[in-house]
Amino acid sequence: MCLTSPTPFVKGKQELKISITAEAELLGLTLSDLGKQVRQAFFGEEAQRIQRGRDEIKVMVRYPSQERRLLHNLEIKRIRLHDGIEIPFSVAADVLYDRGYSFIERTDRQRTVDITAEIDEAKANANEIISDMTLNVLPRLLEAYPEVSYALEGEQRDQQEALGSLKQGYVLALLMIYALLAIPFRSYVQPLIVMAAIPFGVVGAIWGHVIMGLDLTLLSLFELVALAGVVVNDSLVMVDFINRARAQGVHLFAAIREAGLARFRPIILTSLTTFAGLAPLLFERSPQARFLIPMAVSLAFGVLFATFITLVLVPVCYMILEDIRQVFSKDGE
Repeated sequence: MCLTSPTPFVKGKQELKISITAEAELLGLTLSDLGKQVRQAFFGEEAQRIQRGRDEIKVMVRYPSQERRLLHNLEIKRIRLHDGIEIPFSVAADVLYDRGYSFIERTDRQRTVDITAEIDEAKANANEIISDMTLNVLPRLLEAYPEVSYALEGEQRDQQEALGSLKQGYVLALLMIYALLAIPFRSYVQPLIVMAAIPFGVVGAIWGHVIMGLDLTLLSLFELVALAGVVVNDSLVMVDFINRARAQGVHLFAAIREAGLARFRPIILTSLTTFAGLAPLLFERSPQARFLIPMAVSLAFGVLFATFITLVLVPVCYMILEDIRQVFSKDGE
């Protein structure tokens, strides 16, 4: 990683840094008054403006040119207090001869310094570096310099904003899926059985990245939102088959068994064909397709893993739900 900092760390011209003394503060002098009188002496104070044709001429009152070139004239300068009394400059101010900054950048009236980095992706991961700095480096820096604050900008800020909107979109997508399932099922609980496959799809997507040796990217997370609407298809088909069989008077266990036998082949083939269709992209190594591979991994492995879980999870959850209903129905009687 190569760290670079722009012009705020570049030293500029030599200058005098003036600070007010404690004695001058006791006499009622402020740093603003001190700076204003020094500016008037060397830069000048506008006395009047004269119009000459189209030009406007400023009349400035200040030290003569020769006296403004010598620092000695600053040392012998007299500083006027509010009551008209004058004191020596050496009594009113402390002077430090140093170099200033060639450029000062401010954000929201606060002085800022930008630090950027270029990551060698073959050796390091940007998110891991940022996480390590946030947990280990920056807290010690803030402890040593309490007046300093930091903020992550650039790609990190864009990533945080994208993740924030992604969370909102994911929650909204889950609510819409739940509503679309609850209406035809006429149940508040059965949609939860169908949606139980969604977390396992996320687990499958994560393991898919581990198997393929890829990092989770922002595109991977975007695909997880789409994955939530895909993995519920197998559960939806199975729950709908069980409900139809129950409506025809078939016993619960028999309906679940028939659903597993009847829907096993379509569910498996649907998932395998989805995985097979994405396989060429999974193993593509061209630079143009590399940014799409994490999306394909999330969808392919998420669907494949959730399918095998669905074949076991949905029947079990359905039977548990019916047992709970029977318990509450007996208690009501």
